[in-house]
Amino acid sequence: MSCKALELPLSHEALASLRVGEACELTGPLYTLRDAGHMRLLDELDRADGQLPYGLRGHTLFYAGPTPAAAGRPFGAIGPTTASRMDFAAPRLHRAGIVATIGKGDRSDEMRRVCRETGSVYFVAVGGAAAYLAKCVVSERVEAYDELGTEALRRIEVRRFPVFVGIDAQGASIYDLDAPDAGRRA
Repeated sequence: MSCKALELPLSHEALASLRVGEACELTGPLYTLRDAGHMRLLDELDRADGQLPYGLRGHTLFYAGPTPAAAGRPFGAIGPTTASRMDFAAPRLHRAGIVATIGKGDRSDEMRRVCRETGSVYFVAVGGAAAYLAKCVVSERVEAYDELGTEALRRIEVRRFPVFVGIDAQGASIYDLDAPDAGRRA
């Protein structure tokens, strides 16, 4: 299977060209964030009149809680978290300037509408492959919320990080397609 190589941060032109089910490899900066960090980020968004802090505008959020460093890598493992858990915050963050998210599992109908409205996408990463995905991370640093441990906002650099387009910028979802030919029908 061929993969589309994408450089992060993603432009709206690149996002518009993606189709549901398409395999991609991401290279560049990602930001990790989970439930507790999302609540903190929403509080900061409220205090900043809707402006994203930490230079997040135009970037991609990876719903992940990495493990400590191992085997000479920044993390021993880093796998996707169930994305629907972040649907309480994701629409506001996309409207404020987040261009893509990465997680596992289906998203709400509202997220499909938000992707269509903002031209953003949702990428699916394979669950159960956290040790492999950690090999794609070349560096990391905590940007905010260090006291949250694994749920801190982290900037990570990835190289050839494998994902699939779960919801494209037109709002089509891989979860609405027949599995055997999802990539061909997109």
